[in-house]
Amino acid sequence: MDSTRVTEHPTSHERRQSGAGRPSTPADPRGALLHTPEALRAPGALPAQPARTGDASAGSAAPYGQHGTPDHQASASTDAPSPSGTGAPTPPASPGPEHSQPSAAEPDPHRPRPAPEGIPAQPVDKDRAPGSGGKDRRTGQGLPHAGPMPMRRDGDRLRFVGAATRRIARGIDLDEIVMGLCRATVPTFSDAILVYLRDPLPVGDERPTGPLVLRLRRTDRIPEERDTENGFLPALRPEPSDLSAMTAELCEVRPGGALAEVLRGVRPVFADAPAARAALPELLGDELAVPSGQRAILAPLRGRRRVIGAALFVRRPERMAFEPDDLLVAAQLATHSALGIDKAVLYGREAYIADELQRTMLPETLPRPTGVRLASRYLPAAETARVGGDWYDAIPLPGSRVALVVGDVMGHSMTSAAIMGQLRTTAQTLAGLDLPPQEVLHHLDEQAQRLGTDRMATCLYAVYDPVAHRITIANAGHPPPVLLHLGGRAEVLRVPPGAPIGVGGVDFEAVELDAPAGATLLLYTDGLVESRLRDVWTGIEQLREKLAATAQLTGPDHPPPLEALCDEVLDMLGPGDRDDDIALLAARFDGIAPSDVAYWYLEPEDAAPGRARRLARRALSRWGMEDMSDSVELLVSEVVTNAVRYASRPVTLRLLRTDVLRCEVGDDVPQLPRLRQARATDEGGRGLYLVNKLARRWGATRLSTGKVVWFELNRG
Repeated sequence: MDSTRVTEHPTSHERRQSGAGRPSTPADPRGALLHTPEALRAPGALPAQPARTGDASAGSAAPYGQHGTPDHQASASTDAPSPSGTGAPTPPASPGPEHSQPSAAEPDPHRPRPAPEGIPAQPVDKDRAPGSGGKDRRTGQGLPHAGPMPMRRDGDRLRFVGAATRRIARGIDLDEIVMGLCRATVPTFSDAILVYLRDPLPVGDERPTGPLVLRLRRTDRIPEERDTENGFLPALRPEPSDLSAMTAELCEVRPGGALAEVLRGVRPVFADAPAARAALPELLGDELAVPSGQRAILAPLRGRRRVIGAALFVRRPERMAFEPDDLLVAAQLATHSALGIDKAVLYGREAYIADELQRTMLPETLPRPTGVRLASRYLPAAETARVGGDWYDAIPLPGSRVALVVGDVMGHSMTSAAIMGQLRTTAQTLAGLDLPPQEVLHHLDEQAQRLGTDRMATCLYAVYDPVAHRITIANAGHPPPVLLHLGGRAEVLRVPPGAPIGVGGVDFEAVELDAPAGATLLLYTDGLVESRLRDVWTGIEQLREKLAATAQLTGPDHPPPLEALCDEVLDMLGPGDRDDDIALLAARFDGIAPSDVAYWYLEPEDAAPGRARRLARRALSRWGMEDMSDSVELLVSEVVTNAVRYASRPVTLRLLRTDVLRCEVGDDVPQLPRLRQARATDEGGRGLYLVNKLARRWGATRLSTGKVVWFELNRG
């Protein structure tokens, strides 16, 4: 019979017409149709019961390894000879209860169906014979026996392999593929399965080093309970078994041993083969033995270049043994699983590289500059490949200022992430030069043009001064920031939009705005406010309303916590609202009160260090910090002495009282000082050595007009 006709599932009306028009043929002597793709797609369902003559379900399939009735028997011609050989015509199969009712001439549905011609009758369990209590769960009537029998048709095996490989191919990572292999084969093909994989798994063309070690990755089995009504193994969803506790988790394959020979041969073998009998104790250990006879198959898993594991298929002693053709089924399952595992490992490595690239491009931790608190969030567009072009940054600047940056490179590829990294590095370098925000964007635009003609990005660069309580912002085609005031009012700042970075030939403009203490500035990328369901300005308005509503929860005198505020902002996104990466940077402006700042100009003369010591002593006395006078005067004297030695313009001295005491000395010499070890005969060169020993932190930053040397001391 044409195998393509067997796989069709006609309606009852079509089946009646095809049976009437087809010439009479005897029953297929090779066996019954045992499985269909529909049955395989529902592993958790119970197997189809043997159908009664005249029932519309006469062509339904039974599980692999169980007795059933093929579709072609249900649609056989009415003049086909009966299996008994009497020549009496066999009644036609009823197309369904909606078309006809069983006639009185139909055979007793409770009698066992005779075996098709050419197939030996299967042994019948007397305890489960008809009349022993087995009932049809739908009709309540007795059922004929359905004893286990091997699959005898190539088409049945092809259908099973096709459905199983489709299930295996649905997996995208290693665990999904291994689980797909287990769920596709248990209990349809075997009663239990053990899957071993190399540890570690080689990736691509990598040559594994060290001995070949197999690790037990997963085991599945069918439940121990038997179906007492129907007399066959129920096709329940397989559960992880305790086989892992009975077998060795790790197995080192001895070179030249029996297991190595079986793995090198690649082809599946029965467990009773001489090579497998010697290999299984090495794989499973001496405590676990497989059933005797052809009830276990050891199948090596070979990837594209090498063997990466092995799978063991096991049937219980009461189930029919495997047939030689089942080795081909095991080979197909092992091949598809191994190739899928190989590709999953390659995909996992690529995803890991992309994730590491993206993670290293973003700051691991945010700085803690004076007068401002920071919080950030980053959400990739896809969890499977955490790579994109969005970035944020916070860069401390001289004078206790801080640069806040957020940008978005077009695309979500590795190229976008690489360009983002270059632009972020350029922005950090330009910020270290203390350039104005508009000049930073101008140089970023030039850098993007050097990277390529199609390298475009948006960026917003802001500089916050906690002493002046002012913020300077320049924009390059980026969504405007939102400022949440202390009273709960949320405001979209009016900044010039500018052209994106990479366009070239455009000028950028900066605006200076008030940054009151207690206010929160929110910088974000367009993935937060723009999606397929809303335009960017609608999203910005929703963001403003969300911030205002969140601020009302804490009252007008207490701003919401930064971390909780970021979480609330991200909660405004629905399940289908996120189409792009999201970078979010929130800055809480605490500022520095004027009473905590002391600022002076010193002429570059020999008397400047002494005057600096006296001014510092008075400021510390005013702040009630006299216990720090000795250390501060010593360090201020050393730093000011180095500054006035080469300066040609007035030197600045500033003291800031926050959680630490910070001292800043500025001059017009661009060369940065370096810490060096002074020789015993040197008269100088020990000033920075003292600063390095006594100060909590110190550093030097180059400005466009010179440099600033600063140090910090712990209070009290």
